Amino acid sequence: MAVDESDADAETTVRDAISAPDAEGRPRRTTRRFPLFTRDTARPEGGGRAASGDAPAPARQWPILTVLSAVGLGLFLTALDEFRAGTILIGAALIAGAVMRWILPSVGMLAVRSRFTDMVTYGVLGIAIVLLALMAQPNPVLVIPFLDDTLHFTVR
Repeated sequence: MAVDESDADAETTVRDAISAPDAEGRPRRTTRRFPLFTRDTARPEGGGRAASGDAPAPARQWPILTVLSAVGLGLFLTALDEFRAGTILIGAALIAGAVMRWILPSVGMLAVRSRFTDMVTYGVLGIAIVLLALMAQPNPVLVIPFLDDTLHFTVR
């Protein structure tokens, strides 16, 4: 039985779970492989502007500028031989970035991946930097006894 082409266009059916209509509406088989060339990338959730489009560029990206400014100040303090204060400020800036990523609906360029991934990454790195700054020699503020034993056991 011959099918008229107008009837085929009128009833577009999807053959299976991985087929999609082409530009003309006819079903076509697509592959589940990633394309060789990426034509479009989805913006991460919360990756829109942090302020309206009519605001100047720094105001639209204030979350990332806040974190980068605090990190820059921490590096400056470290260069001025205030190692502990500078590195604590760097870690606190990353923790603040994690908090902003959690609370704010739109954080601009502070959004890199999904909200969960960004929060975990910023938070874990920030906490690790603060803890290492507190344990730095000489005169550590935080002493964890089992770390010294672990180091002596592994290095012998």
